[in-house]
Amino acid sequence: MIEKNLAYWSISSQETLKMLETTDLGLTDQEVEDRIDKFGTNNLKPKKKKVKVRLFFSQFKNPIIIILLITAILSFVLQDAIDGLIIIIILFISSFLGFWQEANATIAIEKLLLIVNIKIKVLRNGIEQEINVEDIVPGDIILFSAGDIIPADSILLESKNLFVNEATLTGETFPVEKNIESTSVNDPLGKRTNVLFMGTSVISGKAKAVVVHTGKETEFGKISEKLEHKAPQTEFEHGLKRFGYLLSNLTLLFVIFIFAINIFLARPFLESFTFALALAIGLTPQLLPVIISINLSRGAKKLADHKVIVKKLNSIENFGSMNVLCSDKTGTITQGIMELYSAVDINGKENEKVLTFAYINSFYESGYANPIDQAIRESNKVKIEGYQKLDELPFDFIRKRLSVLIQKENDIVLISKGAVPNILKACTFVELSNNEIAPLSTNTNQIQNYFKELSDKGFRILGVSYKKMDSQIHITNDNETDMTFLGFIVLHDPIKPGISRTIQELYRLGVNFKMITGDNKFIASYAGQQIGLKNTKVVTGSMIREMSDEALTKYANETDIFAEVEPNQKERIILSLKKSGNIVGYLGDGINDSTALHAADVGISVDNAVDVAKEAAAIVLLEKDLNILIEGVKEGRKTFANTIKYIFITTSANFGNMFSMAGASLFLPILPMLPKQILLTNLLSDIPAIAISTDNVDQSLMERPRQWNIKFIYQFMIVFGIVSSVFDYLTFIILLYVLKVTPEVFQTSWFFVSVATELIILLIMRTHKVFFKSKPSKYLLINTLIMFGILFALIYIPFGNILGFTPLSVVQIFVLSVIVIFYVLINEITKWLFYKKVQF
Repeated sequence: MIEKNLAYWSISSQETLKMLETTDLGLTDQEVEDRIDKFGTNNLKPKKKKVKVRLFFSQFKNPIIIILLITAILSFVLQDAIDGLIIIIILFISSFLGFWQEANATIAIEKLLLIVNIKIKVLRNGIEQEINVEDIVPGDIILFSAGDIIPADSILLESKNLFVNEATLTGETFPVEKNIESTSVNDPLGKRTNVLFMGTSVISGKAKAVVVHTGKETEFGKISEKLEHKAPQTEFEHGLKRFGYLLSNLTLLFVIFIFAINIFLARPFLESFTFALALAIGLTPQLLPVIISINLSRGAKKLADHKVIVKKLNSIENFGSMNVLCSDKTGTITQGIMELYSAVDINGKENEKVLTFAYINSFYESGYANPIDQAIRESNKVKIEGYQKLDELPFDFIRKRLSVLIQKENDIVLISKGAVPNILKACTFVELSNNEIAPLSTNTNQIQNYFKELSDKGFRILGVSYKKMDSQIHITNDNETDMTFLGFIVLHDPIKPGISRTIQELYRLGVNFKMITGDNKFIASYAGQQIGLKNTKVVTGSMIREMSDEALTKYANETDIFAEVEPNQKERIILSLKKSGNIVGYLGDGINDSTALHAADVGISVDNAVDVAKEAAAIVLLEKDLNILIEGVKEGRKTFANTIKYIFITTSANFGNMFSMAGASLFLPILPMLPKQILLTNLLSDIPAIAISTDNVDQSLMERPRQWNIKFIYQFMIVFGIVSSVFDYLTFIILLYVLKVTPEVFQTSWFFVSVATELIILLIMRTHKVFFKSKPSKYLLINTLIMFGILFALIYIPFGNILGFTPLSVVQIFVLSVIVIFYVLINEITKWLFYKKVQF
C-alpha cells in the first residue's frame, strides 16, 4: 500500500500499481472486501452508529429541560417524590413523542436518498461495472468521462484531452489539463497534473486512473477535517432564528420577573423556581425544531410519490417560496428525443456525404452519451467497413466541436461536427453541390441565411466539416483549422405536448419561467413563442459578456429567454435574479449546469444527469418533467404553510400567557397553576401540534409564493397575545370574584381553560377562514378530540388529586365553557379584522 506521506505523484504509474498491489484490470471481489475492512468506506465522515439513542438524548439538550430534571430530582431529596416523579414522566413522554417523530423522519429520508446515489464506473475482476462512490477502495481502477465526479485521490494511467475543474479544491475556476506524466516531489496541488483529486469533476475528455487514497486520507478529506462546512442559511432559517431569539429573550425576562415576584411574596423557593421553569417550557415554541423536521420529512415523502427526491431538506421551503424558475430547453420544454430530419449541403439539398461523415463522427465518438449522436447513429446505418478510428478530440463547451481522425485505406480525414458558428470558425473552404471546393468567404451569407431559416422553424442545426490529413495518427486542437465546411445536420426535438399549459400553471402560481439555453437565438425564440412565454425578446451570451452586473440584473428580470449562453453566464444570470430579491430555482442536467445549480436557491437536476450536476442539486427528479415541478412547488408551499401555522398557534397563545402569568403572580395569593399542571398543559397541546404536518392547506395560501415575514409575526404575536391575555384575566376575575372558588378549583379551572383554548386556537389559527369552513386533516382533528377527552378525564379520574386537580361542578364547567366559546368568537372576529388590514 502507499505510505501516508509518500509523494505518489512523483513516481511512475506502473510503480504505483505495484505498491497498491493491483493491476490495470482492477481488483477482485475478495480484495475489495478485505480493503473495505482495512480502510473503511469512502466517506469523509464515518457513518454514525446508534443514531436513535443519540437522537433520543438530543431531545433533552434544551438547558431549561435539564434544569427541570435536576429540580425534579431535588424534589425527591426534599420528600416531594410524587411531584418530582410526575414532572419526570411528563418530560419523558413529551421528549419521546419528539424522538419518535424525528426518528421516523430520519429513516424515511435516508431511504429516499438511496434512490439517487452517485455511481462511478470501475474495473473489477477485469469487467467494467458501476458501483456507489462510497464503495471505492485504494487500488480500484476507475474509468472517467465528461461529467463524472472524481470520488477519490487517484493517479492517471491513461488520459485523452482530459480537463478537470478543481475549483472546489484550489479555488481556480479555469479547467486544468491533466496527463499521465509524473510530476516533481515538491509540486503543490495545482501543479500535480497526473493526479485526480476527490471532489473535483471532469469537464471533458476521458481517463483511466488508479485510486490511491479514499475518505479522510484524501486532500479534500484533510481540508474538511480542519474546516466545518456549513450550507448558507436560507431566508426562512434566518427569520426563524431571529424569531427564536426574540421569543427566548422575552420568555427569559418574564420568567425572571415571575420568579422574583413569587420569592418577594414569600412563597416556597423550590415551588417558585419549578413554576418559573415550567412556564419557560410552556411559553417557548419548544417543539418548533421537531415540527419543522416532521414537516420537511413529510414533504419529502409526498414529493417522492411524485418522483421528486429531496437531497437537502431545507430546499423544500425554498421550493414553496420560489418565484422564478430557470430551465434549459432540451428535455424540459422539448421532448429531449432528437430526431434526424435531414442532412443537407449549403443549398438545402439532401447530401449523402454530409450524412456519412456525421454518422462516422457520431459512431466513433466515445465521450458522454448525448441524444444528438444517438439520433444520428439510429437514423441510418451507414456502411463504415474499412474505416478505422485513429484519434479523437472530445466535445467541450469552449470549442463546441467534436472531432475524430479516421483512416480508410490510404486516406486520413479529420471530421468535425458541432455548433454551426464554431464549425465555421475552423473552416476556410466550403464544398458546393457539385463537389467543387470554394472559399468560405464568398458563401458565408448564404450559409448564415439558410442556418437562420432552419432555426426559425425550430430545428436544431449542426455543422459538419472535414480536412484531409497527412500520415499522422494523433490530433490536437491546433489541427482544427483550414477545414472545409460540408453541410448541415438538421435535427428536430419536438415541443412537449401540454408544456404551454404547464408554463401557464406556473404563472398562475406566481412563478415566472425563464429559459436559459446554449442553442442559438433563433431556435430559442421559436421555442419561447411556441410555449407562450410572456416576453420573447432574446438576450444572447455575447450580449451578456458585454454587460456589467448592474445591467444584467435589470435585463435578467425583464427577459424570459437567454440563448447561446456559456456555462459561467448561467451562474451570472441566477445571481443577478437573486440580487433582486427573487427566490430562484434552476433546472439543469449537464456538465455546464453545475455552477448555476450551486448558485440557485433551489438546484434541481434529474436522476440520469451527469454526476457533477446531480451532486450539485438539492432536488433530483426521477423524470425530467415540469409538471412534476409544479407538484413540488405546491408541496413546498404546503410545508411552508404548515410550519408557519405552528408559529402562529404558539405565538398567539404563548405571548398572552406571559402577560397573564406576570399579572397573576402580582395579585394572586397562590400559584395560578402548579408546575406539573403547566407541563401537562404543554404536553396535551403539543400532541395535536405534531399532526400539523398532515394538515390541509387553504387554496388561498397556495396561489402565490410566500417568504418569511418577521414583521408580520411580530404583529400577529402582539394582537392575538393581547386577546389571549384579556381572556386569561377575565377567567381569573370570574373564578375569584363571581364563583369564589378554592385554590384547588382555581388551578383546575385555569388548567381546563388553558388546555381547551390552546386546542381550539389550533383549529382557529390553522386557517384564514372561519375555522369550521376549513377542513382540518383527520389526524389533526382526531388528535385534538382525543386531547379534549383526556382533559375531562384528568379532572374527574379518582387519582386526579395527585396532579393537583379537583372535580368541577356542572355550573363551573358551564361557566368555563361559555368563556371558551366567547374566546373562539372574539378570536374569529379579530382574525377577520387582522387579515383584512395586514397581508401575509
